[in-house]
Amino acid sequence: MAANIDPNSAVYATDEYGRPFIIVREGQQKSRLSGIAAIRSHILAAKTVSNIIKTSLGPRGLDKILISPDGDITVTNDGATILDQMAVEHQIAKLLVQLSQSQDQEIGDGTTGVVVLAGALLEQCEQLLDRGIHPIRIADGFERACAVAVQHLDDISDTIEFSLDNVSNLKKTAMTSLGSKIVSKCHEQYADIAVNAVLSVADLERKDVDFELIKVDGKVGGSLEDTILVKGVVIDKDMSHPQMPREVKDAKIAILTCAFEPPRPKTKHHIDITSVEEYEKLKAYEKEKFNLMINQVKDSGANLVICQWGFDDEANHLLLQNKLPAVRWVGGPEIELIAIATNGRIVPRFEDLSPEKLGKAGIVRELTFGTTKDRMLVIEECANSRAVTIFVRGGNKMIIDEAKRSIHDAMCAVRNLIRDNRVVYGGGAAEISCSLAVAKVADDISSIEQYAMRAFADALDATPLALSENSGLSPIETLAKVKAEQVLTGNSKLGVDCLGRGSNDMKDQHVYDPLISKRQQYLLATQLVKMILKIDDVITTYEQ
Repeated sequence: MAANIDPNSAVYATDEYGRPFIIVREGQQKSRLSGIAAIRSHILAAKTVSNIIKTSLGPRGLDKILISPDGDITVTNDGATILDQMAVEHQIAKLLVQLSQSQDQEIGDGTTGVVVLAGALLEQCEQLLDRGIHPIRIADGFERACAVAVQHLDDISDTIEFSLDNVSNLKKTAMTSLGSKIVSKCHEQYADIAVNAVLSVADLERKDVDFELIKVDGKVGGSLEDTILVKGVVIDKDMSHPQMPREVKDAKIAILTCAFEPPRPKTKHHIDITSVEEYEKLKAYEKEKFNLMINQVKDSGANLVICQWGFDDEANHLLLQNKLPAVRWVGGPEIELIAIATNGRIVPRFEDLSPEKLGKAGIVRELTFGTTKDRMLVIEECANSRAVTIFVRGGNKMIIDEAKRSIHDAMCAVRNLIRDNRVVYGGGAAEISCSLAVAKVADDISSIEQYAMRAFADALDATPLALSENSGLSPIETLAKVKAEQVLTGNSKLGVDCLGRGSNDMKDQHVYDPLISKRQQYLLATQLVKMILKIDDVITTYEQ
């Protein structure tokens, strides 16, 4: 039976006995996809990524295990983390990764939702391309529909009131963010921690929150319920000498970036010691310098030293003798946070120490954990009470890392409400309402963009469909029921009852989403889809 072999893709060769055989190989150049075919392949790649994380959406969403090349594992359902750590090779799929990152950097929450919406829009694009509609006309229709949806979000949003005495609405928003996280079993406690941490550092007049003043730290051991909010700073250090006191009350802290060691020339040097007298002379010089440094610290009124650098046993012994507790090897970011929290100044030279440059704290104490020798230093009752630390406990490192990500998302949701205190309702309620509004506008348009606008409305339904599916409900039946109720009652607060509480009214269930988060999702997803629709070829370039 003869086989048809392309002579351009085959090599004829002989073995050592002269018998001929054929080596078939692929063509030297693969044909590149271009035009509509290229757009279809881009849509397929983006849909694949979207479908991977769709199952992580909502309070019943599932987690993913991510395995690094080193074998380290991460368990999370945070969209930005999943996409950031996935090994994504396709160029268009990488754009979806950047989409979730931009949502994370700008808003901090809603990273899964934005990718699910982008994937749904691209799925609709495929159907429109099958009908022969040009990609540019689809992009124009999507942009028009997005403007309608964003305007409708403004119309259906509610303004929530809050104050330092009444934070219940902020807490409800934080609980909505935490509902889909690993900490959901104690999400009320975590919501309280997130709200109190943000309000401790917030400037309500300027509507600004400085996350630099919030440190999130963790230690393996204990349960998630042992997580606490410390009005001060927690650092993973202990006193430099085991016989130093474990607690310092009314602390006056010298914050130093200079080392406890004798001064040396800046240039390279070495000293030749040829006799015992010269050695004794050097030893006496070093001791004199150590004593001078310690006296300068004590003269400033300090009763605790925090140093960025280490010091040797002799300096440590002299500090103990002079009853001056010290902490060494405190990193740069931590030392800055301590300076901010205690209203102290970071001092680069011992000669510059003075009483007004000292940081002040009510108490500095060591925390010990379990039966181990693990210790951490807690600086509380600081002069500047705005700096806070969230100290997370958990059974293993993965749980602690995921709890940190969860708290970050909750704090971002609270910060967004401080920036703009308008909310829309979750559970897919806002998406269903916007879908109905876009479809209504599309009915009044006579141009070809009406098809793209209806497709945009269908894509918005992807969020409530995914929420229903992840909650074990019948997706299409649930969506049809809620949509019909919204049409009949005109109530834009009706969504998917993911937790089976018996009510579809998301206001009664206290499921809040900050308006700026939802609006940003729509805008970013539409921008990305427009960009993908306009890419008709991928060309690999080589550096000359």
